[in-house]
Amino acid sequence: MFDKLVIANRGEIALRILRACRELDIKTVAVYSSPDRDLKHVRLADEAICIGPAASIDSYLNIPAIISAAEVTDAEAIHPGYGFLAESAEFSEKVKQSGFIFVGPEAETIRIMGDKIQAKKAMIASGIPCVPGNGEPLGDDNATNLKMAQEIGYPIIIKAAGGGGGRGMRTVHTEGALISSIALTKSEAGQFFGNATVYMEKFLEDPRHIEIQVLSDAHGNAIHLGERDCSMQRRHQKVVEEAPAPGITEEQRKFIGERCAQACVDMGYLGAGTFEFLYEKGEFFFIEMNTRIQVEHPVTEMVTGIDIVKEQIRIAAGEPLSYTQDDVVIRGHAIECRLNAEDPATFMPCPGTIDVFHMPGGPGIRCETHIYNGYKVPPFYDSMIGKLIAHGEDRNSAIARMKTALSEMVIDGIKTNIPLQIDIMADSAFALGSQNIHYLEKKLGMS
Repeated sequence: MFDKLVIANRGEIALRILRACRELDIKTVAVYSSPDRDLKHVRLADEAICIGPAASIDSYLNIPAIISAAEVTDAEAIHPGYGFLAESAEFSEKVKQSGFIFVGPEAETIRIMGDKIQAKKAMIASGIPCVPGNGEPLGDDNATNLKMAQEIGYPIIIKAAGGGGGRGMRTVHTEGALISSIALTKSEAGQFFGNATVYMEKFLEDPRHIEIQVLSDAHGNAIHLGERDCSMQRRHQKVVEEAPAPGITEEQRKFIGERCAQACVDMGYLGAGTFEFLYEKGEFFFIEMNTRIQVEHPVTEMVTGIDIVKEQIRIAAGEPLSYTQDDVVIRGHAIECRLNAEDPATFMPCPGTIDVFHMPGGPGIRCETHIYNGYKVPPFYDSMIGKLIAHGEDRNSAIARMKTALSEMVIDGIKTNIPLQIDIMADSAFALGSQNIHYLEKKLGMS
C-alpha cells in the first residue's frame, strides 16, 4: 500500500478521498488554488501545496504543477477524483512517465473510452447492446448523411465523439434540419473538445438513464455493483440518483452487469468505472463509459456496503479485489440529492459566505460536503457544494428519510437548490419511479 498520496481535486470529493486514505493509513497531500486555501480537506491533509491561482487552467488543470507537488512531497500516487483531469489520458500518461501511480485506468483505456465512436466499437465487441446507429464518423457528403438518417429513422441525435457532460449533442426531428445540425454540432465539438468528429444515433424518446458500477483489478478480476437510476436530470446534468433502479429485475441486473464486468476484463480495465445506458421498453443501450469515480457513487456504497474509493486505491496499489461477485448483495434502497449553490428557480450560481450550516442526521442519513459555518463558496468552480444521501429498507423508506433530512438541513447566507429537491421528493411521478430523462425539464417548463 502507498505511504503518501496526492489528492488532485477539490471540494467534497477531495474530502472523501482524504477520509478513505486515513482508513488505509495513507498520508495525504492536498493541492489547491489560492482561493481554496480554506477548504476543509486542505486543513485536514498531512501536507498542502498551492498550485496556482483561481483559474482551473492554471491550477487544477495544471499537470506540471500537480506532478511537481507529488515530487516535492515524495508522494507515490495521485488520485484525480472526478472532473478536472480525472478522464485525461494525457494526465494519466504523464503521471506514469514521471514515476508515480495514477489511481485509475491506463491512458490508452481512457483514450478509447473518451472517444464515443471507439467506445461503442469496444462495447459491441464485448456483446454490450448499443443505441442503433452505424457508429462511424460523419463525413461531409450530405446525400450519404441523409440516407443514413433515413435508415436509422427520425428522430436522430448528432453527438460529438469527444463529448461529455451533456455537451456536444443535437436532436434532429426532420430531414430538413439534418445538414445544418451536423454542421453546428461539428463546430461546437471542435470548440469545446478540440475534436470536430461527430456521429449519428437513433434518438430514444422515452428512456431512463441507468448506469452500472464496476470494479476491475490487474489480476483479471472484475465485478459489478448493480445499477443506479439517474433519470432526474436538467440539461443532461444529474439532479437525483438512486440505487437500485426502480423496476429493474434481478435477471436484468445479472444480464447487463455480467456483460459490463466481462468488458472490463476484455479491455484490461483498472479501477472503478461506470457504464452508462439509456433504458427503454426493457432494453439497455450503451451510451458511454466514465473511467473514474462518479458523483453518485455513495448510493451504491449504501446498498452494497462496499467502499468504492478504498477499492480504487487498493487496485491502484496492485492489490486484488477485496470482493467476488458472490459477495455483492443489494440491501435496501438509497437516494442521493445533489446540493448546489444556485438559485432554485433560475439555476444561476450563487457564490458567497455560508453564515449558518446545519447538517441533518438520523437513521440512514449520510452527508458528503466540504462546507462549514463561515465558508466562502467561490465563483470559479462548479456550483455543487455537497450531496445528501438517504438509505432505507425500501424505496418508500428512503424517500421519507430524504424528505425529513432536507427539511432539517440549514444553509443560510447563499441560495441553494434545496427547495427544488424538496419538490422532487414530493413529486407523484418520482414517487412511482416512472420518470424518464426528459421529465424534470418538462416539470420545470424547460421543454
